[in-house]
Amino acid sequence: MSNTYVTAASGTWTYRSLLNNPDLSADFDSLEFGRANLVIETASDGTLTGKIYDTGWELTLKGGYQPGAPGTLWFQGSGIVSGAPWIYDYLCYVVPAIPNGVDQVPALTGSVTRAIPHPNGDGGTSPAGVVASFYAVLQSR
Repeated sequence: MSNTYVTAASGTWTYRSLLNNPDLSADFDSLEFGRANLVIETASDGTLTGKIYDTGWELTLKGGYQPGAPGTLWFQGSGIVSGAPWIYDYLCYVVPAIPNGVDQVPALTGSVTRAIPHPNGDGGTSPAGVVASFYAVLQSR
């Protein structure tokens, strides 16, 4: 795309989200909310496009990017998954380079919110309004 420019956020990321359960004794595997590939492209006008996907599903991303210290991204993912509409809202920040950090991998960190309810695959409904934390680490630019 000729109108894109490379920022700290552009690239392909490994995405993982976790439920915000404060119980320290909770099994780590029980905290998983989602995992996916996350592709972000930012344009010089501050817009953001891309996709978040895994096997069998994909959401199209639209939103904005604001450079800064840290850079801020806000975007919405929407699509049809197994015949039902899915919409999720994301807000995250580009993790700055840590002074004296060794082999630091570029990362994003933020929150994801389920904007509308959708079937959960077990005959029930995943409710709107659920908020989880997420991080993503860079695979490639």
